[in-house]
Amino acid sequence: MLIFFAALAAAAAPQAAPANRPAAPQGVAPQVVAPSPERRQQLLFDAARLGRTDMIDPLLKSGADINAYDDRGFTPLILAAYNGQAATVDALIAKGANACRPDRDQGNTAQMGVAFKGEDAIAARLLKAGCDVNTRNNAGQTALMMASLFNRTRQVDMLLAAGADRTIQDAAGRSASSVAADQGNASMAVRVKR
Repeated sequence: MLIFFAALAAAAAPQAAPANRPAAPQGVAPQVVAPSPERRQQLLFDAARLGRTDMIDPLLKSGADINAYDDRGFTPLILAAYNGQAATVDALIAKGANACRPDRDQGNTAQMGVAFKGEDAIAARLLKAGCDVNTRNNAGQTALMMASLFNRTRQVDMLLAAGADRTIQDAAGRSASSVAADQGNASMAVRVKR
């Protein structure tokens, strides 16, 4: 873990010359060796996942892409949201992260991810970002379906208040209510159906 934090700091601060390189003459600035663009991008993903909000700005200034996908198809914002990093979600959105951008492979949004994880405060913040509350993933599922599936009552109420459509059906023909009923959660099924 300590190595990771050292690497994060390296992206934001100049590095000293390696031991095998002679020191710069007195009065001459040492050569700065910055991490590669790929490494800076990976550090942004790591910072988002770990809640290292202090590293977001330096990494963006060094050229990391705020809306890039990692090797698993997730954006920094999705990683921060999924891992419960509320302050980092706020920082990423403030710096221009696209809160509506789905993951690369399944089409799940950050809003869908927090429904799975139960991050109510982040769900509320993402709703303020202005994304279409009825966005569907590749299986036709919405954030309301995810929140219903995982019995996230507060998020269901927030999504409905924001205009989530209770009648949308996924590719398998299931609605948010039927998803909840299939999980044996009759009270959620009724709540979403009203």
